[in-house]
Amino acid sequence: MKLVNLSTNETVATNIKRAYTFLKRLKGLMFTKKLHSDTGLHIKPCRSVHTFFMKYAIDVLYLDVGNQVIAIDESMVPGKVGKLYKDATSVIELPAGSVTENKIEIGHKLNFVY
Repeated sequence: MKLVNLSTNETVATNIKRAYTFLKRLKGLMFTKKLHSDTGLHIKPCRSVHTFFMKYAIDVLYLDVGNQVIAIDESMVPGKVGKLYKDATSVIELPAGSVTENKIEIGHKLNFVY
């Protein structure tokens, strides 16, 4: 699935995988070697993430029910726990640097294209 920033009309990533089941959410990106550019993981439902058992940093977008960005963690390094956002309903994990590269800001509206 593709991720588009409706606020800038730019494509953020063309290969967003889905983690919508308990087991897929539990595993997330743990034990993966790398998150390639133009890829990401949408985890739903989710209000917080961690980077235990990961070998690389990631950017994390926290989305509300309308897919509006309500919080951002940039370059979250391995072994960390992100904040819990009570209004978040899902998160998108992207390669580190994606937020800056795509000029994503809090308040931007995102859309998933299947």
